Amino acid sequence: MGIVKIDEDLHDEVRRASTVMCRSINAQAEFWMKIGMLAEANPTLSFNDIVKMRLEAADARPKGSVAA
Repeated sequence: MGIVKIDEDLHDEVRRASTVMCRSINAQAEFWMKIGMLAEANPTLSFNDIVKMRLEAADARPKGSVAA
């Protein structure tokens, strides 16, 4: 594990988002990094498409979703 230096304003954004999303600050930053990497690798996919793709890869469905 290493240390990543980020701008203070970005750190504040991560902290605020982590509170809303019920994640630790590190987990929120990691989530954004993973989604960003996937978005760069798949520029035609939307955020929702990427999340759906990751849920399917994990064989997980959001609560309340209906199996097809």
